[in-house]
Amino acid sequence: MHRVGVDFSGAEDGGGHKIRVASWRAGEEVVAARTDRRGLVRLITESAQRGEPSLWRIDAPGGIPRATIREHGATQDWLAAAKWMHSFGSPRAWRTALRSVSRVEPRRQTDLDRHAPLAPMNLRVFKQTWTFVAEILLPLHNAGVSIEPMAPRQSPCVVCEGCPASVLIARGWPSHKYKGGGEPPARVRRTIASALVESGIPLRRALVEEAVADEQGDLLDAFVLLGPEFFGAVSTDGIIEGWIY
Repeated sequence: MHRVGVDFSGAEDGGGHKIRVASWRAGEEVVAARTDRRGLVRLITESAQRGEPSLWRIDAPGGIPRATIREHGATQDWLAAAKWMHSFGSPRAWRTALRSVSRVEPRRQTDLDRHAPLAPMNLRVFKQTWTFVAEILLPLHNAGVSIEPMAPRQSPCVVCEGCPASVLIARGWPSHKYKGGGEPPARVRRTIASALVESGIPLRRALVEEAVADEQGDLLDAFVLLGPEFFGAVSTDGIIEGWIY
């Protein structure tokens, strides 16, 4: 199995090579790279074309709450809601439309279950949500890639949503204060990186040091998503709203 953890970016320049991709195949060491959103779609599409079993966990909301979909008259179906989001043409236009109806920012059921820190429409997250759905998931769906659990396909290449904070909380590792400059955050990043290595993820020393030096924690977040995904039955809400694995 080829496992890939992706720290995503919704920046206006397409991610500007700020997206961090951590790739791990059984029996090999972890490899890290940078890309933008177009590059990410290309990487996943090429993986699907090779027919290699792969799991891509991406750190961005893959859908929005059913309550929000209902408020805007979109069909209670993930694909219809995704196309509705795409129709606005930009994350800013989409959020403006949301706030013209309601300024409440509900969380999805999976956000509550997995202790995700922010709602998909939050000021700090909405660009990631829109770009992930409109610029990544819809093109991949059109290319026949399996989007779990909202639009599964008979494909060895699976894309799903991950949340580093949820993983850290579930594993009892530090989930706060590892981002930022200075020694305290760097020390926490080193603690998390060491825990990843002890859990069986083969990070070379150079990658550990790079993750510790990364004050934004982007590379470390990608590494965190290489670990085991959450298991359990997906709810009806999850099939429409998205689900954190």
